[in-house]
Amino acid sequence: MSIAENIEKVRGRIEAAAHRAGRDPKSVLLVAVTKTVDADKVREAIDAGITDVGENYVQDSISKFDAVGHSVRWHMIGHLQSNKARQAVPIFDLIQSVDSYSLAQEIGKRSVALEKTTGVLVEVNISAEESKSGIEPENALALCEEVSKVEGVTLEGLMGIAPFVDDPDAIRRAFASLKRLWDQLPSENRRWLSMGMTSDFEIAIEEGSNMVRVGTAIFGPRVRPQP
Repeated sequence: MSIAENIEKVRGRIEAAAHRAGRDPKSVLLVAVTKTVDADKVREAIDAGITDVGENYVQDSISKFDAVGHSVRWHMIGHLQSNKARQAVPIFDLIQSVDSYSLAQEIGKRSVALEKTTGVLVEVNISAEESKSGIEPENALALCEEVSKVEGVTLEGLMGIAPFVDDPDAIRRAFASLKRLWDQLPSENRRWLSMGMTSDFEIAIEEGSNMVRVGTAIFGPRVRPQP
Protein backbone atom coordinates (compact mmCIF):
# COMPACT_ATOMS: atom_id res chain seq x y z
CA MET A 1 0.00 0.00 0.00
CA SER A 2 1.10 3.56 -0.64
CA ILE A 3 1.74 6.09 2.11
CA ALA A 4 -1.46 7.89 1.14
CA GLU A 5 -3.43 4.65 1.41
CA ASN A 6 -1.87 3.90 4.78
CA ILE A 7 -2.79 7.36 6.05
CA GLU A 8 -6.36 6.89 4.89
CA LYS A 9 -6.53 3.55 6.71
CA VAL A 10 -5.11 5.06 9.91
CA ARG A 11 -7.61 7.92 9.74
CA GLY A 12 -10.39 5.36 9.41
CA ARG A 13 -9.18 3.59 12.55
CA ILE A 14 -8.99 6.92 14.37
CA GLU A 15 -12.54 7.73 13.32
CA ALA A 16 -13.86 4.35 14.49
CA ALA A 17 -12.11 4.62 17.87
CA ALA A 18 -13.39 8.16 18.38
CA HIS A 19 -16.95 7.09 17.60
CA ARG A 20 -16.66 4.23 20.11
CA ALA A 21 -15.67 6.80 22.71
CA GLY A 22 -18.50 9.16 21.72
CA ARG A 23 -16.05 11.77 20.46
CA ASP A 24 -15.61 13.82 17.30
CA PRO A 25 -12.86 12.20 15.18
CA LYS A 26 -11.75 15.71 14.16
CA SER A 27 -10.75 16.30 17.78
CA VAL A 28 -7.86 13.81 17.40
CA LEU A 29 -4.67 15.08 15.76
CA LEU A 30 -2.57 12.59 13.79
CA VAL A 31 1.18 13.14 14.08
CA ALA A 32 3.13 11.16 11.49
CA VAL A 33 6.33 9.88 13.08
CA THR A 34 9.11 10.17 10.52
CA LYS A 35 11.92 8.43 12.42
CA THR A 36 14.33 6.92 9.81
CA VAL A 37 12.04 8.19 7.01
CA ASP A 38 13.66 10.29 4.28
CA ALA A 39 12.49 13.71 3.15
CA ASP A 40 10.84 12.39 -0.02
CA LYS A 41 8.53 10.16 2.02
CA VAL A 42 7.81 13.03 4.39
CA ARG A 43 6.74 15.10 1.38
CA GLU A 44 4.58 12.21 0.18
CA ALA A 45 2.82 12.16 3.56
CA ILE A 46 2.32 15.92 3.43
CA ASP A 47 0.81 15.62 -0.04
CA ALA A 48 -1.60 13.05 1.47
CA GLY A 49 -2.79 15.56 4.05
CA ILE A 50 -0.40 15.19 6.98
CA THR A 51 -0.02 18.51 8.83
CA ASP A 52 2.16 17.41 11.74
CA VAL A 53 5.32 15.30 11.84
CA GLY A 54 7.19 13.88 14.81
CA GLU A 55 10.90 13.24 15.12
CA ASN A 56 12.84 11.28 17.75
CA TYR A 57 16.29 12.74 17.16
CA VAL A 58 17.28 16.36 16.61
CA GLN A 59 20.14 15.42 14.27
CA ASP A 60 17.82 13.43 11.99
CA SER A 61 15.35 16.29 11.77
CA ILE A 62 17.79 18.92 10.50
CA SER A 63 18.07 17.75 6.88
CA LYS A 64 14.34 17.03 6.68
CA PHE A 65 13.51 20.45 8.04
CA ASP A 66 15.84 22.00 5.48
CA ALA A 67 13.88 20.17 2.78
CA VAL A 68 10.36 20.67 4.11
CA GLY A 69 10.53 23.71 6.37
CA HIS A 70 7.47 25.01 8.17
CA SER A 71 5.00 23.56 5.66
CA VAL A 72 4.12 21.25 8.57
CA ARG A 73 4.24 21.53 12.35
CA TRP A 74 7.25 19.77 13.86
CA HIS A 75 7.01 17.73 17.08
CA MET A 76 10.00 16.55 19.10
CA ILE A 77 8.83 13.26 20.58
CA GLY A 78 12.12 11.63 21.60
CA HIS A 79 14.20 12.31 24.67
CA LEU A 80 15.83 15.72 24.39
CA GLN A 81 19.12 16.48 26.08
CA SER A 82 19.54 20.03 27.31
CA ASN A 83 22.63 20.50 25.14
CA LYS A 84 20.51 19.81 22.05
CA ALA A 85 17.96 22.52 22.83
CA ARG A 86 19.91 25.10 20.82
CA GLN A 87 19.41 23.00 17.67
CA ALA A 88 15.89 21.87 18.52
CA VAL A 89 14.18 25.16 19.30
CA PRO A 90 14.48 26.71 15.80
CA ILE A 91 12.88 23.59 14.27
CA PHE A 92 10.21 22.31 16.61
CA ASP A 93 6.82 23.86 17.26
CA LEU A 94 6.00 21.43 20.08
CA ILE A 95 8.52 19.59 22.26
CA GLN A 96 6.63 16.69 23.79
CA SER A 97 9.38 15.21 25.93
CA VAL A 98 10.04 17.72 28.70
CA ASP A 99 10.75 15.75 31.87
CA SER A 100 12.69 18.23 34.00
CA TYR A 101 12.59 21.86 35.03
CA SER A 102 16.17 22.38 33.82
CA LEU A 103 15.25 21.22 30.31
CA ALA A 104 12.24 23.55 30.25
CA GLN A 105 14.49 26.42 31.33
CA GLU A 106 16.97 25.67 28.54
CA ILE A 107 14.19 25.51 25.94
CA GLY A 108 12.80 28.76 27.29
CA LYS A 109 16.16 30.50 27.18
CA ARG A 110 16.76 29.43 23.58
CA SER A 111 13.22 30.44 22.61
CA VAL A 112 13.53 33.90 24.11
CA ALA A 113 16.78 34.40 22.20
CA LEU A 114 14.89 33.64 18.97
CA GLU A 115 11.93 35.79 20.02
CA LYS A 116 9.59 32.81 19.82
CA THR A 117 7.46 30.82 22.23
CA THR A 118 7.82 27.05 22.11
CA GLY A 119 4.97 24.76 23.04
CA VAL A 120 5.92 21.93 25.39
CA LEU A 121 4.33 18.85 26.88
CA VAL A 122 5.50 17.25 30.11
CA GLU A 123 6.35 13.60 29.50
CA VAL A 124 5.13 11.27 32.24
CA ASN A 125 6.55 7.79 32.74
CA ILE A 126 3.26 5.87 32.85
CA SER A 127 4.88 2.51 32.07
CA ALA A 128 6.81 2.40 35.38
CA GLU A 129 9.87 1.24 33.45
CA GLU A 130 13.18 2.69 34.61
CA SER A 131 14.53 2.60 31.07
CA LYS A 132 11.82 5.00 29.88
CA SER A 133 12.07 8.77 29.96
CA GLY A 134 9.52 10.88 31.77
CA ILE A 135 8.76 12.30 35.18
CA GLU A 136 7.24 9.99 37.78
CA PRO A 137 3.43 10.34 37.86
CA GLU A 138 3.42 11.45 41.49
CA ASN A 139 5.74 14.36 40.63
CA ALA A 140 4.16 15.33 37.31
CA LEU A 141 1.74 18.02 38.45
CA ALA A 142 4.40 19.79 40.49
CA LEU A 143 6.69 19.84 37.45
CA CYS A 144 3.86 21.13 35.29
CA GLU A 145 3.35 24.04 37.65
CA GLU A 146 7.05 24.91 37.46
CA VAL A 147 7.22 24.56 33.67
CA SER A 148 4.14 26.74 33.18
CA LYS A 149 6.05 29.67 34.70
CA VAL A 150 9.10 29.44 32.44
CA GLU A 151 9.49 32.37 30.06
CA GLY A 152 9.62 31.37 26.41
CA VAL A 153 7.59 28.18 26.71
CA THR A 154 3.88 27.40 26.86
CA LEU A 155 2.77 24.27 28.68
CA GLU A 156 0.17 22.63 26.43
CA GLY A 157 -0.43 19.29 28.15
CA LEU A 158 1.02 15.84 28.79
CA MET A 159 2.61 13.00 26.84
CA GLY A 160 3.07 9.37 27.77
CA ILE A 161 4.10 6.00 26.36
CA ALA A 162 2.23 2.89 27.49
CA PRO A 163 4.15 -0.24 28.48
CA PHE A 164 5.10 -2.53 25.60
CA VAL A 165 3.05 -5.52 26.72
CA ASP A 166 0.47 -7.82 25.19
CA ASP A 167 -2.09 -7.00 27.87
CA PRO A 168 -4.62 -4.45 26.53
CA ASP A 169 -5.98 -3.89 30.04
CA ALA A 170 -2.54 -2.85 31.32
CA ILE A 171 -2.18 -0.46 28.38
CA ARG A 172 -5.63 0.94 29.05
CA ARG A 173 -4.87 1.47 32.74
CA ALA A 174 -1.69 3.35 31.88
CA PHE A 175 -3.50 5.67 29.50
CA ALA A 176 -6.36 6.19 31.96
CA SER A 177 -3.85 7.19 34.65
CA LEU A 178 -2.38 9.87 32.38
CA LYS A 179 -5.83 11.15 31.51
CA ARG A 180 -6.57 11.56 35.24
CA LEU A 181 -3.43 13.67 35.63
CA TRP A 182 -4.28 15.73 32.56
CA ASP A 183 -7.75 16.43 33.97
CA GLN A 184 -6.10 18.04 37.01
CA LEU A 185 -4.18 20.61 34.98
CA PRO A 186 -5.47 24.17 34.70
CA SER A 187 -7.67 24.56 31.62
CA GLU A 188 -5.09 26.71 29.82
CA ASN A 189 -2.59 23.82 30.03
CA ARG A 190 -4.98 21.16 28.72
CA ARG A 191 -4.62 21.56 24.97
CA TRP A 192 -3.01 18.22 24.18
CA LEU A 193 -3.04 14.75 25.71
CA SER A 194 -0.50 12.96 23.53
CA MET A 195 -0.72 9.20 23.90
CA GLY A 196 -0.97 6.30 21.52
CA MET A 197 1.30 4.87 18.83
CA THR A 198 0.82 2.37 16.01
CA SER A 199 0.28 -0.56 18.37
CA ASP A 200 -2.12 1.09 20.79
CA PHE A 201 -3.52 4.38 19.46
CA GLU A 202 -7.10 3.12 19.34
CA ILE A 203 -7.05 2.28 23.05
CA ALA A 204 -5.46 5.69 23.70
CA ILE A 205 -8.26 7.48 21.86
CA GLU A 206 -10.87 5.51 23.80
CA GLU A 207 -9.15 6.70 27.00
CA GLY A 208 -9.13 10.37 26.00
CA SER A 209 -6.09 11.00 23.81
CA ASN A 210 -6.46 13.87 21.35
CA MET A 211 -3.04 13.43 19.74
CA VAL A 212 -1.65 10.14 18.44
CA ARG A 213 1.89 9.54 17.18
CA VAL A 214 1.87 6.99 14.35
CA GLY A 215 4.87 5.91 12.30
CA THR A 216 4.95 2.23 11.34
CA ALA A 217 1.30 2.09 10.24
CA ILE A 218 2.01 4.96 7.83
CA PHE A 219 5.56 4.35 6.59
CA GLY A 220 6.04 0.63 7.27
CA PRO A 221 8.64 -1.04 9.50
CA ARG A 222 11.54 1.23 10.32
CA VAL A 223 14.92 0.53 8.79
CA ARG A 224 17.80 2.63 10.06
CA PRO A 225 19.77 3.92 7.03
CA GLN A 226 23.31 2.56 6.77
CA PRO A 227 26.02 5.14 7.48
